[in-house]
Amino acid sequence: MAAQTLWPPLRGAATDVFSGVSVHLCYIDEAGNGQTLDPMRPDAPPVLVVGGFTVPRAQVKSLTWAFLDVKKRYRPQLQNADQLSEVIQHEIKGSDVRKNLRAGNHSWRRAATDLVASLLDILESHQARILARVWIKEEGLAFDESGVYPASVAALNETFQAQLAHEHSRGMMVLDSRTKVKNAPNVHCVTTRKYRTGGDSLRGVIESPVFGHSDTHTLLQLADLVVSSLLFPIACHAYLSDVTWNVHCDDAYRPLREQFGRRLKKLQFRYRDPMGKWRGGIVVSDRRTQQPSSLMFGPKKTVTVPTTAIPGQPGAPAPEQREADPDGGLPLLP
Repeated sequence: MAAQTLWPPLRGAATDVFSGVSVHLCYIDEAGNGQTLDPMRPDAPPVLVVGGFTVPRAQVKSLTWAFLDVKKRYRPQLQNADQLSEVIQHEIKGSDVRKNLRAGNHSWRRAATDLVASLLDILESHQARILARVWIKEEGLAFDESGVYPASVAALNETFQAQLAHEHSRGMMVLDSRTKVKNAPNVHCVTTRKYRTGGDSLRGVIESPVFGHSDTHTLLQLADLVVSSLLFPIACHAYLSDVTWNVHCDDAYRPLREQFGRRLKKLQFRYRDPMGKWRGGIVVSDRRTQQPSSLMFGPKKTVTVPTTAIPGQPGAPAPEQREADPDGGLPLLP
């Protein structure tokens, strides 16, 4: 019954479908691949991140111009570009940002950190929300990218749907195009859920995900930087800092986690499912050590919980150390 009140009614004419209706767009990219994590391949990505951000349609143009300004600050040569297309097509790759953090001099590291800070600034000021699935690989075990990627897209659509319901909005997801063979399975999982017998479980998502090329869809470039220059290195540092033989597991990424972890946490859209469990936002599947998603936002914290003194005893026992609830609730029992 309540579901009927969540959505503004559609108008009769096709040209008036979005009149008076809130619309959101979601841009998704990935960082990493299906290579096995193995000491024989020290450059193999130890994580796969599929994620990006959502933004209200009314903010898309302003966010695009803000991102182009950020590109000009980070690549000063673009300030003298003769054509707008030059600025749009010039891509700043997250792999270059990470390289500057790992191997650059002080100026390069500072510029890379400032770039990430600027990206978060413009996302925050344009009502964007970050969502992602982060997969931590386990050494020596094959990683099924062909299964993990579609599962990630399906999960991100669930989060997107929950946000659309919350915002009384409708929306569409834009994925960074790869190849036809890789693209198709990522959409089928959504299409079948929308058109299967028994009802559309993604009612706010107006169409199956579409694909775009980053040199023509500027905000896909922003999604790439969010995923590859922020989420990817933070995940490497948070969950694989002991893997010293892999080039991606570098303590140079520590400042990203320390400086931006709390901001990332606030940029998530999270929601409770019908069972009351928190879902959405940045979700980590850690196959190595089963650590929680909260590590993305900073080191695991402990709180001291004093134990009540037993009557008749000379003193209370030593206080217990318990892991803090990542959602900020009561301490978790060991």
